[in-house]
Amino acid sequence: MDIYDVLIRDFPFLLQGLGVAIVLLVALLSIGFVLGMAICLIQLYGPRTRLVQWPLLLYERIFRGIPIIIMLFIFYYGISGVFDISAFSAAILTMGLRSGAYQSQIFRSAFQSVPSGQMMAARAMGMSKIKAIRHIIFPQAARHAIGPWTNEFSSEIKETSLAYVIGVVELTRQAHYIITSTQGNVLTVFAVVALLYFILNRTGNSLLYAFERKLAVPGFEK
Repeated sequence: MDIYDVLIRDFPFLLQGLGVAIVLLVALLSIGFVLGMAICLIQLYGPRTRLVQWPLLLYERIFRGIPIIIMLFIFYYGISGVFDISAFSAAILTMGLRSGAYQSQIFRSAFQSVPSGQMMAARAMGMSKIKAIRHIIFPQAARHAIGPWTNEFSSEIKETSLAYVIGVVELTRQAHYIITSTQGNVLTVFAVVALLYFILNRTGNSLLYAFERKLAVPGFEK
């Protein structure tokens, strides 16, 4: 059977793998967003004691300093030896924790880009720290964070392909199955896979750029 006939026949499996990659991407970015925002706020506005700050710093340094493929092996084979966890769940947990470490620094830079005098002015007007963050600081920091967060989105799309090393049947593993069944045609199959990743990446970036333009304040962002 010709390789193009095989691709047409097996293209639904590639789309199925792409769907798994998208679910993995959304899940890990959501975990990373919640963790990253919480860590950022605690580091900037929480207690300055070592008991609070050092564990957060250690977490951030570890997950940013170890290759993700090593972390996948450690989490999957380590946790599965104690608890019954699927490869997909282990991938979400590992990549979500790692994304949280990176997103915490994205949000931290965004919050620090807002002049500190605005917090002081809000507190002087009688606003609590929480209200000042919510109504004054966060809306400005969110605008500053979209650009760097777009880079995190693109990076995590590509890193979802590494989940195949622990058995997650996402797009890359589906491609391996097709190559194995056809006993070759590596370049053609992975060219199609690359195109699917590229389309997903560009679509997501376009939506984020449009969102950034919508939130832009004329004469302020530039």
